[in-house]
Amino acid sequence: MNLQVPRLKSRPPAGDDARFLRNWLQRPLITGAVSPSSRWLGRMMAGYVSMDAVAEGRRVLELGPGTGAVTRCLIEAGVPEEQLVLVEYSPEFVRLLRARHPRAHVIEGDAYHPGEAVDALAGPGFAAVVSSLPLFTRPEVLRETLLGAAFDRMPPGDPFIQFSYALTLPVKPDRLGARIETSPWVRRNLPPARVLVYRRG
Repeated sequence: MNLQVPRLKSRPPAGDDARFLRNWLQRPLITGAVSPSSRWLGRMMAGYVSMDAVAEGRRVLELGPGTGAVTRCLIEAGVPEEQLVLVEYSPEFVRLLRARHPRAHVIEGDAYHPGEAVDALAGPGFAAVVSSLPLFTRPEVLRETLLGAAFDRMPPGDPFIQFSYALTLPVKPDRLGARIETSPWVRRNLPPARVLVYRRG
């Protein structure tokens, strides 16, 4: 784990809050939040990605990147843009991500059923899966299936990184033979959130 992440150089582009709110109003169970993740939360999430694994050329899979708030933090932490695989459901956000990150692999689709396009990019296994999905909007069995599929695309011990506003865990780690660590609450995020890091094996 590498939590020594460089200071962020940029803020989210103007207009992203409005885009996020519009998508939330149209699809509240899919977008899950009314504004993008803060740079403090994004930096915390990026800090759990192993830069040694990234240096080996392994890609990072991001689920539900939205307007790219966490994506920017991953890049600023040291993940090359071309090693990012972004799976996004919203067509508007997909267009935005492709314009902002032309070297990243941006896939329009459902993160719960990512399909062969993601498998083709997994290579020797993703270095990490970073998720901003609103897991509590889906049944427990789907949440467990999502994490299980993510673990199948990573070598043992690599992280599934998820943020949450809730006090309870979205997935019980023992159901997947996994262990979990939690970050301190990021109180500068609105609402306050913490990072959950699941590992299996």
